Amino acid sequence: MLFNSLHFLIFFPVVVLAYVLVPAKCRYLWLLAASYYFYMSWNPRYAILIGISTATTYGCALILERIPRERTGGRRWWMFLSFLINIGILFFFKYFDFALENVNRILGALHMTVLEKPFDVLLPVGISFYTFQALGYTMDVYRGEIPAEKNLLRYALFVSFFPQLVAGPIERSGNLLRQVQQVDRWQLWEPGRIRDGLLLMLWGFFQKLMIADRAAIAVNAVYSQYQVFGGGEILLATLLFAFQIYCDFDAYSNIARGAAEVCGFRLMVNFRQPYFSRSIGEFWRRWHISLSSWFRDYLYIPLGGSRVSPVRHWMNLMLVFLVSGIWHGANWHFILWGGLHGAYQVLGKWKDGCCAWLGQRLGRDKPVRLPGALRVLVTFVLTDLAWMVFRANSLGDVQGLLKAMVSFPGFRDPAGMEMVPVEWTLLGISLLVLLAVDLFHARGISLRKKLLSLATPVRVFLYAAGIGVILVFGVYGAAYDTSQFFYFQF
Repeated sequence: MLFNSLHFLIFFPVVVLAYVLVPAKCRYLWLLAASYYFYMSWNPRYAILIGISTATTYGCALILERIPRERTGGRRWWMFLSFLINIGILFFFKYFDFALENVNRILGALHMTVLEKPFDVLLPVGISFYTFQALGYTMDVYRGEIPAEKNLLRYALFVSFFPQLVAGPIERSGNLLRQVQQVDRWQLWEPGRIRDGLLLMLWGFFQKLMIADRAAIAVNAVYSQYQVFGGGEILLATLLFAFQIYCDFDAYSNIARGAAEVCGFRLMVNFRQPYFSRSIGEFWRRWHISLSSWFRDYLYIPLGGSRVSPVRHWMNLMLVFLVSGIWHGANWHFILWGGLHGAYQVLGKWKDGCCAWLGQRLGRDKPVRLPGALRVLVTFVLTDLAWMVFRANSLGDVQGLLKAMVSFPGFRDPAGMEMVPVEWTLLGISLLVLLAVDLFHARGISLRKKLLSLATPVRVFLYAAGIGVILVFGVYGAAYDTSQFFYFQF
């Protein structure tokens, strides 16, 4: 079920109305049923997978809590079992075909008989997100940071909570699970909270329908047949993809946070104006925060983080970003994308050391750095270059795109980008709105408070105008690829 579908626009009000009316002790049961219905609307059979992940991490966490902490061997075994089952399911559905393809390439190079593909595997939507969320819970119990949840159904709601189930944010048990445990004690009718949640959802729909889906028209046209375009169109499409993926993913996160807020839940912020970052390291503290913090806490720090030798530190960074690359997709170009960001991080650490050394040599208290605006520009260019690798369909397409840019650096067929002037105008205006909103937020200015300070008739007019603009000028129809949010495939 898509957030930008008629199905969801019917489903969500019904869920909220029933949620308010059912007895307090049944609220979490109703949300659990609604969450499983939401997930099963894609493929009912795959509810079995989320059920297995839930049961496995729930059972392992209960056992971990009962084993004394001094018995590290036994506790690690159950932790390993939880990871083995969940990562095994994730590998089978997401990486089996990729692994078989590469094994067959090796066998073919050795002139050996290749392996037949025994079956077709359909990637379950959101499997990477809820698997990581469940494994994070097991790790938290293993570390003693939270007690194991005794109520299986409450824990099942934590894993399957429908607003953030299929594309995040990847919530922590210390936040979402504790809210699930308290849901029967909440005062649900809070007009201010409901209004704020709906406003956040409205902003998410603006990002999705006015920017992401409109930019996707040109991006898909160029990347699907880059051979007929010049470097100008490829560069423009790559620039647009940076905003497409940002607005698409941030839109989902905002709609998810808004829907959760209407129900009384507070989900973590997943993006903080990432394209204003002054370094790649800062970019990853602002982009997909729930995933980057997951890798930091459950992979990077256990590997030693920065508390090791410089070479080992660089290896840790590279490993984390290579894993991040393969998490995003079973293809070598995703691994290359992760490797690029790992290399950016390593070079950034080396650069910081050089800047600090140069500052000391010049007798300054602070490292020598480029002006802030220039650092933002350099960071964006490096990020956008990596987005080209990310958006390409294969490593071969990455090579083809770079070759096309070099062989014909100008514009060859702008009309082939399938955008008429009015579409470009709407996209340009929408991007200016996005830039203005991000600038306000980056400077700590709350547009929500500004909006609430206006007179009620003015606010009502602005709400209605925002809805009207999205309904009239948003991207809809079979001609456009609105079948899913971009990150559903991960």
